[in-house]
Amino acid sequence: MFWEKEIETASRSELRRLQLARLKKTLKQAAQSPAYAKIFKSHRVFPDRIKTLEDIRRLPFTTKEDLRKHFPFGFVAVPMEKLVRVHSSSGTTGRATAVFHTSKDLAAWANLIARCMYMAGVRRGDVFQNIVGYGLFTGGLGFHYGAELLGALTIPAGAGNSKRQISLMRDFGTTVFHIIPSYALHLWKVFEEMNLDPKKDTRLRVALIGAEPHSDATRQRIEEMYGVSAFNSYGLSEMNGPGVAFECPEKSGMHFWEDDFYVEAIDPKTLKPLPDGEEGELVYTTLNREAMPLIRYRSKDLAAIFSEPCRCGRTHRRISRIKGRSDDMFILKGVNIFPLQIDTVLMNVAVCLWLPPDPLTNILPVMLYNIGMAFAMPVLAVNALARHPRLRGTAASGQAFVQMVLSTISAGLVIPLLWQSPLGLASGMAGYLLLGWWFTQQSRVWRG
Repeated sequence: MFWEKEIETASRSELRRLQLARLKKTLKQAAQSPAYAKIFKSHRVFPDRIKTLEDIRRLPFTTKEDLRKHFPFGFVAVPMEKLVRVHSSSGTTGRATAVFHTSKDLAAWANLIARCMYMAGVRRGDVFQNIVGYGLFTGGLGFHYGAELLGALTIPAGAGNSKRQISLMRDFGTTVFHIIPSYALHLWKVFEEMNLDPKKDTRLRVALIGAEPHSDATRQRIEEMYGVSAFNSYGLSEMNGPGVAFECPEKSGMHFWEDDFYVEAIDPKTLKPLPDGEEGELVYTTLNREAMPLIRYRSKDLAAIFSEPCRCGRTHRRISRIKGRSDDMFILKGVNIFPLQIDTVLMNVAVCLWLPPDPLTNILPVMLYNIGMAFAMPVLAVNALARHPRLRGTAASGQAFVQMVLSTISAGLVIPLLWQSPLGLASGMAGYLLLGWWFTQQSRVWRG
């Protein structure tokens, strides 16, 4: 049941003593980096003055912008010859960021992944298929070395090539797979095309899902499709990647490993700490990293911390499912809305995605799905454009908006065609007629 019972079931007082000792050591290590040496000096931070865990609130936050400003080696706290690996972000939202590791860092990370996988029921003798990208993306290598440490036969399948993935599952008797939720939904359709049922034609029993936002409805759908128990994985590349938090069999939140991370929830507006149980932005401090310790790193991820004891016996606190990002929220008529909430609603009505292609049976969910997409996508697009400082009020904004609307309409017309259903196509058209009416009603808002 436990990979490391002593640390996983340690008392709260024991965990806090360990955290404080590691925090003091981490601050001294961080001060060896050029970036933190400068930050500590300007904010008059003295590691020796940290006497309690609550004193961490006196320390400045670290942000992604800080990592970009000091890219690539500014936060490295060890000599270059000790570095053995680097992972980097894609840079899609700005300049790329880089996170460096020593051999000790990688060993600790692999151990955390093994702890997570063991908690989810993976054992020596399982066949683990890693269906995510390798390379600079942290998910592939992170799970790979954790699975090998645990003792599972590991198939480094990588992403894509769906029919090959299914062949690997059947040839080697895969029992556990790590997969991105959206690709799991797609792969099930490929099973159907091959006249195969994963519940009958494979030995799959555990799915480890993460690397993208998804709702609990999506997780339940994956469990129903594959006949597996699916466990939510959470991580961020600045904190290694996967292995920061993971679901136990109770599935009532994700345990985050407090021997390796100190986690806070703050109000993203006031930056004040919030009590356990109250939703806020998660802030992380590494407690066991050599190469690149990070202090009070603002993740932008929104969740609540649960301190109530878990029935699984582990004493490490839990976080709720990530609701969204503080920089993704938009306000519609006074209501805070996150894209993941839209996903939850659509998944609840999108049963049509895997029902038999009978138009009379599927017409209602198809219609609801198309209407939902028709309303949701343009709202997100308008909000994004309205907040963009270089596009707001310009001709480029109008052009980009028109392109988004056309793309959305095209998608809405294509989706029903997948079922070759005239009624489905009609439902899509009805959804966009309603969309046109809604555009008219809201035009005065957008003109402002």
